[in-house]
Amino acid sequence: MKQHIAHIALIVANYDEAINFYTEKLNFELVEDRVLSETKRWVLIKPKGAVECCLLLAKAVGDEQKSRIGNQTGGRIFLFLHTGDFWRDYHQMLKNGINFVREPKEEEYGTVAVFEDLYGNLWDLIEAK
Repeated sequence: MKQHIAHIALIVANYDEAINFYTEKLNFELVEDRVLSETKRWVLIKPKGAVECCLLLAKAVGDEQKSRIGNQTGGRIFLFLHTGDFWRDYHQMLKNGINFVREPKEEEYGTVAVFEDLYGNLWDLIEAK
């Protein structure tokens, strides 16, 4: 039996600002945006070309969840965005105003740089060798 991770929940402050950031700044695709109630939506986004896993944008509710916005992993890298063309994506992200907190570096596994999303979650941009 095959298994896979379908969605990873990403806590956000506002659905629309998160959708705009990921689709306009990171060039992700909006997969689904469905209203579930007056306060809740089912919002899935994914990098272009991604097949199995999407990010589920989950609007924070209550103080506990709001305290996790931008720091879901205690300051560690949270997500790993793999690319087939590091320099193309890196330069496009810079042009789109993405803040890189660690400059590009050649590692034994590939080229990597660390950026933050609109809330401060840390991501690796990686092109594997």
